[in-house]
Amino acid sequence: MKHVVLDAPEVVGAWVMEQQSASWWKGRGTAIGYCDGQELVAGVVFENWNRSSLCMHIAALPGRLWATRAFLVPCFQYPFNQLGCKKVIAQVGSSNEKSRRFVEHVGFTLEATLKDAYPDGDLLLYTMTRAECRWLTI
Repeated sequence: MKHVVLDAPEVVGAWVMEQQSASWWKGRGTAIGYCDGQELVAGVVFENWNRSSLCMHIAALPGRLWATRAFLVPCFQYPFNQLGCKKVIAQVGSSNEKSRRFVEHVGFTLEATLKDAYPDGDLLLYTMTRAECRWLTI
């Protein structure tokens, strides 16, 4: 049975960052996961909350169904409804076509390109405001 995990940010956060070859530090932020049975198949880390914006990092196992309304709605309700966030930022490497397509599909807009700021190219900053978020009205 698939279900959203809201009460294990340290476990989900470590898993998401491991998928991205990055590190998780306790207290770094919070995270929401999506499980298929007992297996974590997707997760979102929220960090760098500055009372106006925050960064969202997304990871998922390839070939698994996870980008469902049941998962995406709480992932956007948290920053916009619970925190009162004005803007969510998703950082994507310019060579990561799959992630670029995904963030654009869910409603993010490319706002900035940081040249040579990613290991294999540019770092793309995608953003979404509350007014642009269609996941809050579902």
